[in-house]
Amino acid sequence: MIEKFDIAGYCRISVDDDLDRDNVSIENQKAIIQDFVRQKFPGSTLTFYEDRDRSGYTFEQREGYQALRKKLMGHKYEILIVKDFSRFSRRNSRGLVELEDLRDAGVRIISIGDGIDFPNDDDWLKIQFQFLINEMPVTDTSKKVKNVIKRRQADGKWICAAPYGYIINKRQEFEIVPTEADIVRTIFRLYNEEGWGYKKIANYLTEQGIPTPRMAERDRKEAAGEEYKRAVKASWAIVTVQGILDNDFYIGTLRQGKYTRKKINGKDVRQAEDEQIVIENHHQAIIDYRTFAVTRALREKRTTSHYRGIKKYDNVYSGFLVCGDCGSPMFAMSRKDLKSAYTCGSYHRRGRAGCTSHHIRTDKLDELLKSYIRQVMEHSADMLERLNQDLAREQEDVTETEQSADHLAEVLVDLQNELKATKRQRIRDLMKHPDQEELLEETYDELEAELQKKIEGIRHQIDMLSDKRNTIIQVNRAARTAMDVFSDILNKNPLERNDLELIIRQIKVFEDHLEIELQADVDAILRAGTLEDAVNFKNGMEHIAPVTIVQSSNKRPDKVFHANVISDGDPLEIYTDRDGEVIFKKYSPMGELGTFAGELAEALSRTAGLSCAICDRDAVIAAAGGAKKDIFEKAISNDLETLMEQRHIYEHTGSDDTLHVSDNDPYQVVVAAPIISEGDVTGCVALLSDSTDMVATEVESKLSQTAASFLARHVTM
Repeated sequence: MIEKFDIAGYCRISVDDDLDRDNVSIENQKAIIQDFVRQKFPGSTLTFYEDRDRSGYTFEQREGYQALRKKLMGHKYEILIVKDFSRFSRRNSRGLVELEDLRDAGVRIISIGDGIDFPNDDDWLKIQFQFLINEMPVTDTSKKVKNVIKRRQADGKWICAAPYGYIINKRQEFEIVPTEADIVRTIFRLYNEEGWGYKKIANYLTEQGIPTPRMAERDRKEAAGEEYKRAVKASWAIVTVQGILDNDFYIGTLRQGKYTRKKINGKDVRQAEDEQIVIENHHQAIIDYRTFAVTRALREKRTTSHYRGIKKYDNVYSGFLVCGDCGSPMFAMSRKDLKSAYTCGSYHRRGRAGCTSHHIRTDKLDELLKSYIRQVMEHSADMLERLNQDLAREQEDVTETEQSADHLAEVLVDLQNELKATKRQRIRDLMKHPDQEELLEETYDELEAELQKKIEGIRHQIDMLSDKRNTIIQVNRAARTAMDVFSDILNKNPLERNDLELIIRQIKVFEDHLEIELQADVDAILRAGTLEDAVNFKNGMEHIAPVTIVQSSNKRPDKVFHANVISDGDPLEIYTDRDGEVIFKKYSPMGELGTFAGELAEALSRTAGLSCAICDRDAVIAAAGGAKKDIFEKAISNDLETLMEQRHIYEHTGSDDTLHVSDNDPYQVVVAAPIISEGDVTGCVALLSDSTDMVATEVESKLSQTAASFLARHVTM
């Protein structure tokens, strides 16, 4: 007599399986299970449960399986049959636990494709291995999705909704919406020129009946006959205005990968700046860079200055002038019967008990700046010509860089395909020759490691080319803006505050002279020989003589001012902050060895049993040992700086002499060796102790000298 059973068949298909529907479709799974039951369990009843578009990674989100599970646990079915275990679960740990739960409930589970009848065929190791194999595609799919998104982002393809002012056309390009673009320009104008804040701008747009970004999106979709389900508000939000003013997308910059998720269902985490994908000049800009730069400068100023009212007098130099003697901000003297002028704030409050007047008129400040800029234009003809040549060559340089990146991308794809083929061949060989597993594993590990190293190298080259392209555009843009501002200043009377924001950092007013500090990027561009040199601003322009102006008064003797532009002359490097703004920082050849120097410091500290510090000419760039938290990234002490300039090797003898890496750290330098590269001192290597009695031995001295010599060769390279 043939035994009959109550059998449940379970079928599942996920979105990821769409590409292979012929093999894993619900209908195909049912047909395979029906044939199996007909042959093995004739006369038995078969009931199907299914889940469509559900991931195999969890059980909780599968409605069909949850309904089936209740009946399995209630002993309604004796046998559960699946096409293979990948339909049952793709999560190793969770799938095995669920399998044991069903077994304990007296359920027999059959996987047709895997040839497993559990618990009758209780080969638990085989089942574990099968679940492990099934889990791999899930994590692989997650990585593939991330890689596809990252690749699309790197190719400049936008994967979200277009920002306000743009739409994505049928060619998948950003197209400006003229009416919305005008609103964006209005927002920037109200903020820059009218001095309005976010709230006032938002209220103005609402009162004018201007559709919000979401309303505009809804109207477009409804006009195209599409349904729009998102909630829509008619009033502009403050955060919307702020987001528009802060978005460099409007100057043609595509910035993607700002956020990521570390877990499948985790929260968004902001990515570090160097992990974001930035493509300059990606699409047509709505506003120019100069307008955006002014907005940035104003936003930084308004974080410390909260006045939002309407000023009776427009004192354009307020906030730029400080007294050179006492450091007090200069006070604006605004009266209809007097020419606009400034005087020392301390003098204004306390008279001569606080300071002297330092009186200077606005028209003389305008004259001063124009005289200086005129000299710049006259004495820097060669520099300006080189700048213009670089600007004209920008598109050619960018195109060449992009072509190189495209070629490397093709090489990268070939290497990735080769790595996949190697992994597949590895599995085949292991299955054919299980007796040679150890040898095969070692051989394929070496092959895959070599391919992975090549892939990482190509990716690094692509990143470098992308950085080079962006740097060319950013430097040219900053230079073009500076030259435009200079030209405008010479033709304006009086000067406007927006122009000053872009070029002036501070003006120190003394009784007989003025010192002008330019914004870092403008100062650096003027001192650069070419834009190519602008990455390491080492070349100077022709000498510009101090500007002299005379301030006449009816009741006082003429006052003569000599004005100099103050520049520290240190080389600078170009960086970008998290919002894409160009930043110029001091250039340090040692700074480029930061990661390598850190590893070397760790090795020295372990070998010597002391704390270790590696410095450039300004600060500690790498540290290890107990002193790390107290000295890392701290400015070096004057004594250590003097020691480096003297090029002496310092060895502590235990006497009363003391030497510290930074001014306030409690650690005594035991030995310090200068790093001399191509005749120039670039830093030093120091070993430190928390005891002042520690005496330098030959071992510590040789270690520091060897490390200094080693770093010097790397700086030279």
